[in-house]
Amino acid sequence: MFSDTSVPIVLASSSQYRKELLARLGLPFITCSPDIDESPLPDETPGETGLRLACLKAVTVGKQFPDAIVIGSDQVAECEGEQIGKPGSFEKALEQLKKMRGKKVIFHTALCVRNGHDRNPDDTIQKDIVKTTVVFRNLPDDELSAYLKIEEPYDCAGSAKNEALGIVLLEKIESDDPTALTGLPLITLTTMLRRCGINFFPANEHE
Repeated sequence: MFSDTSVPIVLASSSQYRKELLARLGLPFITCSPDIDESPLPDETPGETGLRLACLKAVTVGKQFPDAIVIGSDQVAECEGEQIGKPGSFEKALEQLKKMRGKKVIFHTALCVRNGHDRNPDDTIQKDIVKTTVVFRNLPDDELSAYLKIEEPYDCAGSAKNEALGIVLLEKIESDDPTALTGLPLITLTTMLRRCGINFFPANEHE
């Protein structure tokens, strides 16, 4: 296995949330924002959109860092079959929260790891989707509006930051990977990184 410093790792994202999550692993990495169109394709399911975009981010940034391990991730929310992305504004965020209140929402968090260090084409790309089911509380308009003005989560799919005050809007969270809802499923990611040869506990540092 590689030591935690012998192979470059690139996070293909400008998201501060994903950056903070990846930093928990204690591995050195850099970030690079991919220049891609994140619009869903016609007749594409939320999961398909998320996985396509996660892979597109990893592959796009991988062209700039061909020998690196590149991590791409994307999240799409789904409420009653409808895709829910980043609102971008107060008005759209309030509309989203009103639509989701009292309902079950599925967050599809897609992950793609491109291993430029591996010369075996069959092992170059790893991808997966982690689903998180969230039940939103049935809160009145004034509380939803107040929340948005405090936290301004306009860059979050679903208009709520579960790791902060947005947790007040939620009644239940069900997931096999607790960090997936925030934007980067670390359990799934560490499994993929191990397959890339990353050693999280170099022996010489613990002797």
